Amino acid sequence: MRCVFVAVLSLGVATAVATEPINRHWEDEITGIEHREVDAPLAEGGILFTGSSSIRLWKTLAADFPGVDLANRGFGGSQISDLIGYFDRVIVPGRPRQIVIYSGTNDLDSGESAEHVLADFATLCGMIERALPGTKIALISCAPNPARWEQREEQEKFNTLAAAYCDRMGYDFIDVWTSMLGEDGEPSRDIYVDDKLHMNQDGYVMWRELVGGYLDR
Repeated sequence: MRCVFVAVLSLGVATAVATEPINRHWEDEITGIEHREVDAPLAEGGILFTGSSSIRLWKTLAADFPGVDLANRGFGGSQISDLIGYFDRVIVPGRPRQIVIYSGTNDLDSGESAEHVLADFATLCGMIERALPGTKIALISCAPNPARWEQREEQEKFNTLAAAYCDRMGYDFIDVWTSMLGEDGEPSRDIYVDDKLHMNQDGYVMWRELVGGYLDR
């Protein structure tokens, strides 16, 4: 595992100046985020939550963390490469003091390896450090779910690599994997909606407790 981590770390550093092509599939969602924030912009130095659908669907986010200036810029189905492609429109506005990211599971679902996804994450973090020096970065781990349970080996591999990378780089790694498993070691049945992929309100209550301890309030 050490050899794999070193190789991925090197790849991440090597690609830290790379860019990703913009996937125009997300243009409407990104424009919608921008329009929403015309009336309710993120206060400069607030906290940004971004990533894929588990962030986008966190409808109680503001109520869960009262008194915290935050924005939800999640866009469902997105990958880390999409955060890179839309970096100037999704990450930079408001110059957040902390960015909480949940992304990577869609990347793995598309067939990318854990090493590839980590390299994309390293690229994204490099961009954040250059554009927003001093901004804290927190990565929420892959979350287990029944719909993609057959992908658990690669998801756990990514979690292991990402946790080590975050530790080395001084980022926060928020482990939600362990808490979301039932006593039988499989995804808890009572925290998902019918698609068995996304969480219900009980799942977000769990995330509120797990993520809340890492917020820079």
